[in-house]
Amino acid sequence: MTRPGLRRAFAFAPLAPLVLALGACINLGPDYTVPKDALVNAPLAQGPIDGASRAPVSQGEVPNDWWRLYDDPTLDQLVQQALQSNTSLRVAAANLARSRAAFEVANSQGGFSGGATAGFQRAQESAEQFLLFNKLPVANLGDIGINVSYEIDLFGKLRRGVEAASADDEAVLAAADLARITVVADVVQAYVASCSAGEELAIAQESLALQKQRVALTKRLRDAGRGNQPDVTRGQTQVETLAADIPRFEGRRRVAQYQLAMLLARAPSDLPPAVLACNRLPKLKQPIPVGDGAALLRRRPDVRAAERELASATARIGVAMAEMYPSVSIGAGVGSIGLTSDLFTPKTNAWSIGPLINWTFPLNGQRARVRGAEAATAGALAHFDGVVLNALRETQTSLATYAADDQRADALRTAYVSAQQSADQTHRLYAAGREPFLSDLDATRTLTSVHAEVAAAEGQVALDQVKLFLALGGGWEQDQEKPAPAVSGQAGSSAQATQSAQPTQAAQAPQANQPAPMQ
Repeated sequence: MTRPGLRRAFAFAPLAPLVLALGACINLGPDYTVPKDALVNAPLAQGPIDGASRAPVSQGEVPNDWWRLYDDPTLDQLVQQALQSNTSLRVAAANLARSRAAFEVANSQGGFSGGATAGFQRAQESAEQFLLFNKLPVANLGDIGINVSYEIDLFGKLRRGVEAASADDEAVLAAADLARITVVADVVQAYVASCSAGEELAIAQESLALQKQRVALTKRLRDAGRGNQPDVTRGQTQVETLAADIPRFEGRRRVAQYQLAMLLARAPSDLPPAVLACNRLPKLKQPIPVGDGAALLRRRPDVRAAERELASATARIGVAMAEMYPSVSIGAGVGSIGLTSDLFTPKTNAWSIGPLINWTFPLNGQRARVRGAEAATAGALAHFDGVVLNALRETQTSLATYAADDQRADALRTAYVSAQQSADQTHRLYAAGREPFLSDLDATRTLTSVHAEVAAAEGQVALDQVKLFLALGGGWEQDQEKPAPAVSGQAGSSAQATQSAQPTQAAQAPQANQPAPMQ
């Protein structure tokens, strides 16, 4: 090697340790896994769901499109329309887009960066600043330069930041999934409430018509000398009592339809005619599949969001620890500064290359930040455990309520059959003059009351089914793409950024990713 070559080699020798450091980068802080002592791994969260054996359910997996178990085309149409136009889903889509942008910002930090400058001016410099006594002439000055730098993530600050941003993005995605299943459940619940009120209204009108027939018969018997006016008055009182219930059911149906219209972002008058006229509850074509505790917790978006928040908090411990150590970057620049007529000549050309080390002292504040990040992680774990317990409680409560209300509805249906037989028999005896009017009136009251209770109980069972589906957490996985966020080994280098699942329009529902498996 020639002497000039040796001189150039020795000139770059100070950079050799930094080059070697590129292969020795470490990630400070704990590598995230779901803690073994987290309640999601406890036996109470892994076995069968308590109460499932006492409810009319099966042990299969909850389908993604669970509302189709009702086999109701009108309901399916309403759900699809809500997923396209609901305002809550539009907000969730916007939040998801913002989260993806924040991830891309974090992923672009560090690595190579550069810039270029170009400036021209006609100026007269001060002679005194150069310790000269004579006035300097007016000159045309130019300044052109290009600089590049590379930040070496020696201690994993940037990589941990990308991990935290990726986990935050997945938590926002889980929140969007929660918004989706909540909207679906609200649509089904409003539809069920409208149909239930319509059915109770039809039963009330039927009971009113039946009582009017009884009053008409009582009047004929009175006119024939076999009855009296007090019996007619009692019957008419029952007619007015039954008629008073009709506005209540009409109001309930309108309220449910207003709720449905709001969820679909349309006017109530624009609801499908089948919705406005519905007077029969939608029926499930099979028992509700509930699965086990582990499947429930994988499915619930709030559990996934809490787990991702724990992952983000864990990554931020590494960020705080890395801030206690120096940041290292290598910079290089080339340019030309001087008279415009002399630019790019040897006497105006300039270049530089070298490392930059930045280390902040004292470290007491940084150590406190590490302790704060560790405390935040402990809080995130406690929150995660609380969400797991709440998910189990909500599901167990929904199962218990559903089982109890279903048993009550069965008992009332049996009572209705008995009340119908009693009313028919008593009315025939009354018409034949073998029973007093009060017996017939009492039997009719019992029949109409039990019939109304059956309708109300069946409506409550239908609402319990919707609440159980909501507690089970199904309905967010449908028609989704699954882009996996790329966490680069060196932030901002050649890592591939996350492919954002941006909505094609503001009203489009957010797509969802599959949750990471919990270990």
